[in-house]
Amino acid sequence: MTKLRKATATLTPLAPSPAPAVAGLPRWVLITGALVAALASAGAAVAQTDVSGSNTVSVDQVQHNLSIDQDRIGDAQRAQGDLSAALKSYQASMGIRRKLAERDPGNAQWQRGLSVSHDRIGDVQRAQGDLGAALKSFQAGMEIARKLAERDPGNAQWQRDLSVSHNKIGDVQSAQGDLGGALKSFQADMEIARKLAERDPGNAEWQRGLSVSHERIGEVQSAQGDLGGALKSFQAGMEIARKLAERDPGNAEWQRDLSVSHNLIGNVQSAQGDLGEALKSYQASMGIRRKLAERDPGNAQWQRDLSISHDRIGNMQSAQGDLSAALKSYQASMGIRRKLAERDPGNAEWQRDLVVSHVKIGDVQSAQGDLGGALKSFQASMEIARKLAERDPGNAQWQTDLAFSCWKLSQLDTPALPKAERRALLKRGLAVLERLQQRGQLTPDKQTWPEAFRQALQKLAR
Repeated sequence: MTKLRKATATLTPLAPSPAPAVAGLPRWVLITGALVAALASAGAAVAQTDVSGSNTVSVDQVQHNLSIDQDRIGDAQRAQGDLSAALKSYQASMGIRRKLAERDPGNAQWQRGLSVSHDRIGDVQRAQGDLGAALKSFQAGMEIARKLAERDPGNAQWQRDLSVSHNKIGDVQSAQGDLGGALKSFQADMEIARKLAERDPGNAEWQRGLSVSHERIGEVQSAQGDLGGALKSFQAGMEIARKLAERDPGNAEWQRDLSVSHNLIGNVQSAQGDLGEALKSYQASMGIRRKLAERDPGNAQWQRDLSISHDRIGNMQSAQGDLSAALKSYQASMGIRRKLAERDPGNAEWQRDLVVSHVKIGDVQSAQGDLGGALKSFQASMEIARKLAERDPGNAQWQTDLAFSCWKLSQLDTPALPKAERRALLKRGLAVLERLQQRGQLTPDKQTWPEAFRQALQKLAR
């Protein structure tokens, strides 16, 4: 038991004071190094411990601690953009938790831990673009969460876990083009979130959960064309997010939530044609995001958020006719996204961000008369979109991106792109859209796209 106690002790100080030689290293490096050392020490101790009946509970707790530390390593790796490494860490954690849950099925703590592992793995799979695998992971997590919530309806944490599961499943359904299924999932999430928030109005976690629920429903309403309903949902979410951010200005997560609310409201204002108000919303969002990115330059999420703000502001500048300013905004966004994509080429979300940036830059170049530059930008976008679409044929968003890239290239009237190639691009894009339409995955705002492709084909045939 001496070795076991020593092993357990190493798990407590996650980031000891760095020696002078490593004092300049980022905090995540120190944390990861400390955790790796703890895991190695504790793992060796457990392996060498004589597990008798009287020691079983202690060993189980050490195993549980090991799973938590694997999660923390995975969180650090994910924050740095290394999804493959994060997935391995989360799978290692799940391996431990599955054994604990099988050993004692009645232990709610072990069961909840297994549910959390499914969710973390699903998060990475979704970020990698594997929506089918992500959905299975989230559904496995929900099955456990539902059983725990039914076992004790008065347990707020278990109710919250079930709410989160609905949310994650809804996100995947939305990405797959199943807006009806997504809306049902988000409404189930909202029902739980509202009850929790009403039960304890001073609980910041419950309030934040309710804010997120409003936003998820608003996103589906927006995709369905209900801009008025979406704006109301986003404003309800922002009201909560603002109160939380004012309560604790140093809480980075709450500040980010507020920036997201500004962004979502700006999206609706833009769609409604209120460009001035949309620009104000996007600038408010960027002000928060720039501070977060400067506070932690190594945080990939903060950097990506900042790139999105540059994009949104560029959209407004372009719509207002200021093409030079828009190009600068899009290039600033591209600079951030290229670094992120190079950091982790397997991160599908970041690859898709590059698709968007290339298209936006190409649009401005085309409007400025730089058809050669636009051609290069649209071709770069097409190449990435093609790879993503081939990686997951069931991902409606990526298939739509491919069709859109085909459209952008086909509309360039330049000798460098003969009519035969432009027609081939339109036919390819139309085939993609028709498949999506047949499967019911073409969102309401894109239902007119197939006909637009057909009309463009007729014009080129003349």
